[in-house]
Amino acid sequence: MTAQQMMERLAEVIDGHRWDDLPALLHPEFSCRYVHTGETFDRDSWVRINADYPGFQDFRLLDCIADQERAAGRAHVTGLADGELQHFEVATFLTVRDGLVVDMTEVWTDVDLAPPAGTRPQ
Repeated sequence: MTAQQMMERLAEVIDGHRWDDLPALLHPEFSCRYVHTGETFDRDSWVRINADYPGFQDFRLLDCIADQERAAGRAHVTGLADGELQHFEVATFLTVRDGLVVDMTEVWTDVDLAPPAGTRPQ
């Protein structure tokens, strides 16, 4: 499976809440780093954090650029918190080895964040 196909398949499985299918896409040496928190997860802990995330609604892959082994994707994610729908954007960078995701880096942000005061030209 190419990196493009893997990114699309990964998004499909996550969006479908098919957590039992997720480990089959990940290499035994899988590692995922969350840049925004500094956390690193192995295969089992990354599947668990996704499956157990409270209020998760959907994961929509909006864009993907790839070659055979590496892909960069941008997705829109929604989740419920305190009864309100929240929106997030995530950039995902993955590397495929032996047809499985072996390395991943994700960068998450809230969509509703306001820019810091004084950072925009007048």
